[in-house]
Amino acid sequence: MPYVVAEPCINCKYTDCVEVCPVDCFYEGPNFLAIQPDECIDCNACVPVCPVEAIYPEDQLPEEWEHYTQWNEYLANQWRDLGYNVTEKTGPLDDAEAREDAEKSEEDILTWDV
Repeated sequence: MPYVVAEPCINCKYTDCVEVCPVDCFYEGPNFLAIQPDECIDCNACVPVCPVEAIYPEDQLPEEWEHYTQWNEYLANQWRDLGYNVTEKTGPLDDAEAREDAEKSEEDILTWDV
């Protein structure tokens, strides 16, 4: 069962999770990270390092975020096709710390212009 990046990642995009992923299954958009579910090996390495607690096993997603399962697959596939695989830790978005507790929704997810 794959892991899923959920709403707390929006507008923060810390990449601590990317640094510990042994299979490089994270893909990045302008303000969100997504896990490609077919590439995820369910190792749990990413969960404890996420500073905003945005990553969950698919069967443990809070009910209000269950739709992020589909978002992760859709966005990861789109960003993979565009070459946006992220494999090394980078800095978070500007003001990420201030945005951690801000109200968010999937409507806030930005995608690359193609």
